[in-house]
Amino acid sequence: MELIASRLVWITWREAMQQALYGEGGFYLRERPSGHFRTSVGASPAFAEAVLRLLAEVDEALGRPAALDLVDVGSGDGALVTQVLRAAPPEMAERLRVTAVDLSPPPADLDERVIWTCDVPAGTTGLVVANEWLDNIPVDVAEQTPDGPRLVLVDPETGRERLGGPPEDPDLRWLERWWPLPVAGLRAELGRPRDEAWAGVIDRLGHGLAVAADYAHPVDNRPPLGTLTGYRDGACVAAIPDGSCDITAHVALDACAAAGERAGAISTTLTTQRQALRDLGLTGVRPPLDLATTDPSGYLRALARSGQEAELIDPAGLGGFGWLAQRKP
Repeated sequence: MELIASRLVWITWREAMQQALYGEGGFYLRERPSGHFRTSVGASPAFAEAVLRLLAEVDEALGRPAALDLVDVGSGDGALVTQVLRAAPPEMAERLRVTAVDLSPPPADLDERVIWTCDVPAGTTGLVVANEWLDNIPVDVAEQTPDGPRLVLVDPETGRERLGGPPEDPDLRWLERWWPLPVAGLRAELGRPRDEAWAGVIDRLGHGLAVAADYAHPVDNRPPLGTLTGYRDGACVAAIPDGSCDITAHVALDACAAAGERAGAISTTLTTQRQALRDLGLTGVRPPLDLATTDPSGYLRALARSGQEAELIDPAGLGGFGWLAQRKP
């Protein structure tokens, strides 16, 4: 037992997530998300169509600029921007400047009109979408003890944990404001790095709208033991940060919203994906049954479409995502 214990390497969860996801040979540098979990983009082309409608609204609000940006942060395989670009009307497509932001290499079949980069471009004029990006930004985990919050340390190879020292003062202040831990044994994911990442997006947005869509929770209903988990091959697995699986945790979008406002956002909407997509025209309503008699093929297509929309707005699934939308003039 002593020999095994001596081999353990104790680091913070933030370090472990960074190494497992983005370090040499990390999960997101060698894998595409679509191979491991279902996203809104992969669930239905209706999601890209809704993004295109939102882009059109932003375009109109900006007075149809000569160059209109669409930026997809955490693009994965570039599916969202590719679908939007191909569905865009000719007049918009001629002005559209499409950027996919991801640390992984671009797919071989990427549309040549898509710019692939590691950073959000500065001075963006248009729409920035961060779909399931913030949940993969590494964070530390803290546990309340009788002596105050302590960082949770983890061994990357086994997933075993132990308590370390207290968080840094900025994280302690973040905990006090955004995720209070009133009882020993409760845990929190320290979302300050996500706040900073989102503030960076808002800072680089020149004019237009930035949207973050992710699993989220509000300050008055944080999960008592956090949400840290792993995903691999479509299944939820133990969160072992050895690079073999996705490591994710839900997002304190309300804290990100406050960070975005400090970075210059002039308006904030915090809602659910269900409501946001319904506002963009997705209803999930089944086609009338008499269409099956007059146009059987059309009925089947409309039925399939309604099922796809229903999945995107299902409050117990993808529709339960939080949607944070912030605007700069």
